[in-house]
Amino acid sequence: MAKEDIVRRWLEIATEDLEVAESNYSNGYWLYAAFLCHQTLEKVLKAYYQATHDDDPPYTHNHIRLLNVCGLIDELSEEQLRFIARIEPMYIEARYPEQKAAAARTLSRDASLYFMKQTKELKQWIERRLHENKPSKPSESTSE
Repeated sequence: MAKEDIVRRWLEIATEDLEVAESNYSNGYWLYAAFLCHQTLEKVLKAYYQATHDDDPPYTHNHIRLLNVCGLIDELSEEQLRFIARIEPMYIEARYPEQKAAAARTLSRDASLYFMKQTKELKQWIERRLHENKPSKPSESTSE
């Protein structure tokens, strides 16, 4: 599969995850909305990595690691960094019911809305960076 197709697929899945997060939020499933916000950011970061590197993105769910390998960490605002710190624990691996319940207790409608809003903004920010850093094709270059 061509690199551009892989990048496009990562972005499509990120968008799908965000749409499902919105549905979960609307239905009161705040933990799953937050989890899918986490997944949205992970996938858009992997799209960015895939577009700007010659290898596949690292197999990780850690946003800080992905932001570092993408070279974006130093461009984040303090607010964005605080958001990353808050959303990082929302990754749901095969947790025991007690762990899921503890994570769910940290969420409210307002907290979930915060995750939704910040995820949308950060996703758009990363996508803008992706398009700014996209190498131009030889046919797009101009010679004088």
